[in-house]
Amino acid sequence: MKTLPLVIKMGGRLLQERAALDALLAVCRQLKQQRPVVLVHGGGDQVDQWLAKFGFTTEKIDGQRVSPPEQMPVITGALDGAVNAELVSRAMLQGLNPVGLNLSAGTSLQFTVNSKLGAVGLAKPNDATLITLLLAQGFTPVFSSVGIGSEGQLLNVNADLAAAAICQLVQGELVLLTDVPGILDSQMQLIAELTPAAAAELVATGVIKGGMKVKLDAALETGQALQRNIIVAGWQQPENLLKLMQNQPVGTCILY
Repeated sequence: MKTLPLVIKMGGRLLQERAALDALLAVCRQLKQQRPVVLVHGGGDQVDQWLAKFGFTTEKIDGQRVSPPEQMPVITGALDGAVNAELVSRAMLQGLNPVGLNLSAGTSLQFTVNSKLGAVGLAKPNDATLITLLLAQGFTPVFSSVGIGSEGQLLNVNADLAAAAICQLVQGELVLLTDVPGILDSQMQLIAELTPAAAAELVATGVIKGGMKVKLDAALETGQALQRNIIVAGWQQPENLLKLMQNQPVGTCILY
């Protein structure tokens, strides 16, 4: 049976906590002994800090960042520059043989523009040639959440949605890491399994909203496209990822 690539989305406070990041990357090295690993990252906190330094304000709509074109050089510098380079450097120290990329490398993804949010791209799978070659040669692709539009314009892409598109591109398994243990109910308790119908009810009642709704949307779309369950889990216990290899429950399993 073909070994499916594992696509892991990283973001939140994890990217600013080096010890936790190193621990997670060490687990990724163990995972990589059994299957290919692809990393996709955001970096919202870092973007906020950079925009503030340049005198810009930050606005979000439904959990997604509004990215006016004039802010894109700063957003790109933070995500595709500083954060990607930091993650590549830490992954290199863990022996992951990383390659830093943006989402348009090798025309991996293609984009339409969500003009309501400014220079924000909606990603779709396009060409798996580059990523397939890298994985076959033992590299670990590390994708920032920056893309390039059809007219050459820089685009900010929600990292959860970017990871979903990359996962569909490589026909892999998707794990969306977050600052909480998984998707929580109204009592802030972990939901072990979530069906699309139950998810819709939690959204309708306002239990799931903002950034977590974006994460859920990415999971549901990918699960449906690949006919495969999707995991939303916390990064605080990276060793839990090893349980995936034994088909043990981790975080919230979103059923397709």
